[in-house]
Amino acid sequence: MNDSDQNPASNMHEFTVSELSSALKRSVETQFGHVRVRAEISGLSRPASGHMYFGLKDDKSVLDGVCWRGVAARLAFRPEDGLEVICTGKLTTYAGRSKYQMVVERMEPAGEGALMALLEDRKRILTAEGLFATERKKAIPYIPKKIGVVTSPTGAVIRDILHRLNDRFPRDVVVWPVIVQGQGAGEQIAQAIAGFNDLKGDTKPDVLIVARGGGSVEDLWAFNEEIVVRAVADSHIPLISAVGHETDTTLIDYAADKRAPTPTGAAEMIVPVKADLDHIIRDLAHRLNTQKSKVVFERSQRLKALARALPNPKDMLGLASQRLDDLTARLPRGLKAVLQNQSITLNRLVGGLSIGRIKQICNFHASAMDSVNVRLKSAANRKLTVLDDTLKAQVRILESLSFTRVLERGYVMLTNVNGMAVTSAAKASIGDLLTARFHDGDKAVTVGQDVAHVTNPKPTKGRSKKKILSSGDDKQGSLL
Repeated sequence: MNDSDQNPASNMHEFTVSELSSALKRSVETQFGHVRVRAEISGLSRPASGHMYFGLKDDKSVLDGVCWRGVAARLAFRPEDGLEVICTGKLTTYAGRSKYQMVVERMEPAGEGALMALLEDRKRILTAEGLFATERKKAIPYIPKKIGVVTSPTGAVIRDILHRLNDRFPRDVVVWPVIVQGQGAGEQIAQAIAGFNDLKGDTKPDVLIVARGGGSVEDLWAFNEEIVVRAVADSHIPLISAVGHETDTTLIDYAADKRAPTPTGAAEMIVPVKADLDHIIRDLAHRLNTQKSKVVFERSQRLKALARALPNPKDMLGLASQRLDDLTARLPRGLKAVLQNQSITLNRLVGGLSIGRIKQICNFHASAMDSVNVRLKSAANRKLTVLDDTLKAQVRILESLSFTRVLERGYVMLTNVNGMAVTSAAKASIGDLLTARFHDGDKAVTVGQDVAHVTNPKPTKGRSKKKILSSGDDKQGSLL
């Protein structure tokens, strides 16, 4: 039996792994160069590169898919797990992992039903969290000073809003430009709402409008994204949703403080018509003046009626005036009689006094004052003597209790750099700078190494081991 009979495959071509991978790649791409797949997205991931990686699955199988960054940025909606889509692209192989995948060149929802089902599911979850609760709604200011608008700066929406505001009641408008459709629109809208809320002072608007023109469900999908809905619900500034036409509904309509049927309608909600206000003010001013005149006339008539009911002031004052005249005539005579009586009394008192009597009274009071003065000086001297003895006794007691007397007996008081007394060895560390206070002065010392407690320490040459506090320099003392 020859070798060819023993090894019938010896004449087959031997592929390298790379050759086989390339052949498979060409075969798959040739056979499936353009395919259209309907499936459900699962395991979606978006790395920093901007590409999207996901799985396309049905009830039995899973196909890996990739959407390059340029294609992902042009998508009209934001792909999410669980969304049924129709993908158009080609199949290819990935030799690095011996697997095949679909390169998606176009992706669209599998009908509005799939998006609506996802929308209802998300609405149910956010409603359960309370993001759409009525008690969260804030009142829209009647005439705001500054209005913030989140929309595309190049669309007709911002022009319609500005035109309507100028017609009704011109206000300051700040526009935060964003894209309102496609990949990344939701992130930009959410960042714009948060950015307006982070402004301070006069730059912060009093009310916000999030606006976009009409479109399909896919076109308006950015306003259904969870990140945008949460940004609207978390806004501290009152916010009006003005997305699409009157028949269009997005999730931010439920989270916003007020929903406008159109962007133009939002402008009408925010400000009244200035001309109408001027007319109302003029009408109110006219009514006020009319009512004021009426009240003045009625009060004047009432005052006149009350005045007619009052008695004549001349009649009321006549009797008092007559009595005043009588008293005025009697007053000089009464004053003259009083003065005469007082003069007689004074003359009688003066006649009873003599120079000798006056001197006698003065001498008596002077003698009494001298006696009181002598007694007062004596009492003051005795009191001062007692207080002086008491003070000296207190001084002697204080001196006996003073710590300086203890220092005179050979003791030393240590204080740290803060002036606090060091009362134990645990409060002093090696290297600490302390102040040793003697009875006749202070010395600066430094804490040295600890000394073992021995009965007969052996002296060493040069210096003693018992030194625990040593001089830091020539100006410091040492404690042995």
